[in-house]
Amino acid sequence: MGQEITASGESEALDTTFEAGCIFCSIARGSIPATVVRQTERTLTFRDIAPQAPAHLLVIPKTHAYANAAELAAGNPGLAAELLREAGVVATAEGLAEDGYRMVFNTGDYAGQTVFHVHLHVLGGDPLGRFGVPADAAAGE
Repeated sequence: MGQEITASGESEALDTTFEAGCIFCSIARGSIPATVVRQTERTLTFRDIAPQAPAHLLVIPKTHAYANAAELAAGNPGLAAELLREAGVVATAEGLAEDGYRMVFNTGDYAGQTVFHVHLHVLGGDPLGRFGVPADAAAGE
């Protein structure tokens, strides 16, 4: 029996691409500890070790196949939707849904991406203030 393909052309097969030296791949494999909040067959959600808000979670695919959100959306829109869906589930479970929360994909150096394994930040727990203010402008406020 062959691999199933969805209507969008995506494979239903589990992608287990890992990259040596990627901290998120190591977390997904269990070789680096993390405070895991939730996982599915294809995603893992854990607490950020350097939180930027009272609640700061990272939702990652368990594959290293995509470096950023644009690659993920083009290569596997179903998995991109799964990350967004999981972000909503964990935000609700963390009690963030009523007051609101922020979801952020950083793409590239200028955006502050430091790990090139696509990941979705879920932030909340306090008012988050303005978004998109350049770092040098924010320092002068």
